[in-house]
Amino acid sequence: MTSRSAAITVTGLRKSYAGVDAVAGLDLEVHTGEIFAILGPNGAGKTTTVEILEGYRDRDAGDVQVLGEDPQNPSSGDRVWRNRIGIVLQSVSDFADLTVSETIHHFAHYYTKAKDPEKVIDLVGLREKTQAKVVTLSGGQRRRLDVALGIIGSPEILFLDEPTTGFDPEARRAFWELIRALRDEGTTILLTTHYLDEAEALADRVAVINKGRVLEVSPPATLGGRADAKATISWSEGGQTKTEITATPTAFLSDLAKRIPGEIEDLTVTRPSLEDIYLRMIGEA
Repeated sequence: MTSRSAAITVTGLRKSYAGVDAVAGLDLEVHTGEIFAILGPNGAGKTTTVEILEGYRDRDAGDVQVLGEDPQNPSSGDRVWRNRIGIVLQSVSDFADLTVSETIHHFAHYYTKAKDPEKVIDLVGLREKTQAKVVTLSGGQRRRLDVALGIIGSPEILFLDEPTTGFDPEARRAFWELIRALRDEGTTILLTTHYLDEAEALADRVAVINKGRVLEVSPPATLGGRADAKATISWSEGGQTKTEITATPTAFLSDLAKRIPGEIEDLTVTRPSLEDIYLRMIGEA
């Protein structure tokens, strides 16, 4: 990914409230066309950082470029720059008395390069709900409408803040497919989430933030040395559960198979999960 251009660059970002640092010298780069997830505990500075990137909050210090513009004062003008980004917040005001179709068509008029509202309806999977009023939608359907409003302007970057909070597992996975489809269309996606499985399923890279600083940026599979971590092998032998922690699980399993004829009972091989690594990083920080 190092050859990709940068959709977002952040250098030395700082923001404090009443003398307390919310963001304390944060550096970040998001590549064009990737799904980038920001992880961190409550109070880590995630929301403040994203709001600065969206142009909704001023910074105290540092350099920020989003699509080559400073969101605090875009040279092309705020309206022109905002036509290039899409935002899906945790919650937005309802258009309860409008139908899904009316709402999406209405929002299309706000943008100079709006997508075809009917194609957006299909993309987010709301075709069967076009004439349903917003107030009647389920949580998952409402979130799809939120995404429709976020992408109707053909954004080059889409900001997603905790997009699947409150979803059941089936709705979450359907939503993930939608996000992947948007990425495949070329949209850069910046995602904040508390769900580690969501970050692992979607993100090309993740940034772990704590106390206003970035601890590490890497693909989920290699975060915190995860790919090189020792494996834990567990199995049953002679009526007892045995465990071995090893850096060479293939060699150990080969020796185990030679010693135990037939199938090895209750055999499992695991490496640290993304959650394990994340919690360790936060705890050490």
